[in-house]
Amino acid sequence: MSAEFGGRSGLQGKLSSWLRGRRPKEAAGDGGREDLLLAAAGAGLPLAPAAHPAGYRCSCDRVGCPTPARHPVSFAWQTQSTTDRAQIERWARHQPEANFITATGMVHDVLDVPLQAGREALQRLLDSGIEVGPVAESDDGRMLLFTLTRGTPEDEDEWWPCELDCHPETMDEHPGLRWHCRGSYVLVPPARLPGEHRTVHWVRGPEHPLPDPLTLLETLTDACARHTGEETDPAGTAWPLRR
Repeated sequence: MSAEFGGRSGLQGKLSSWLRGRRPKEAAGDGGREDLLLAAAGAGLPLAPAAHPAGYRCSCDRVGCPTPARHPVSFAWQTQSTTDRAQIERWARHQPEANFITATGMVHDVLDVPLQAGREALQRLLDSGIEVGPVAESDDGRMLLFTLTRGTPEDEDEWWPCELDCHPETMDEHPGLRWHCRGSYVLVPPARLPGEHRTVHWVRGPEHPLPDPLTLLETLTDACARHTGEETDPAGTAWPLRR
């Protein structure tokens, strides 16, 4: 399931070797799309149908949709999300153009960072021998790192809040690092975005084990600081970048 960056430059050495091989043919027909969705579900990522592009707009009926092709089609997406193979096959075949979201905070969280910061962090993590886990890249300029979740409704006492928590309605408040946990979601590859040839695609597929998010957090926040001009600690506190 691993994929390369489609000819994009800027990463050398270990990361380039890691990404060697062909990117999955996400547009190669329903079979390839369905296989990728089932692989994600098989790895434990709960899925639900989402909107899709209609030209440069969203397939939903909302005028001026603020998140075109990036949101679930049902308000009940949290209870609807499933890893059941038969259900996902039905959705994929009956809704051939639909994107899919994966609900975070049940099995996995997602650390969502600006693309260039994510690439820098990946190089450092790989050089350090740290297990990264599944990684996706979005052509709207974001990188998604899939991790174990910090907690679920079943272990409420173990769940701890964080000012980096990102929910769909607070996306604009987190231009740097976003932490998708309970109550949030992200698009799961393969997904299409409005515009020509814009997708969300796997860089490192869901067959890789989910890592502890705290093993990635320091490297990601450091990389985001260099790209945004400020440092943010794991608790969400920001301060001016020290010179």
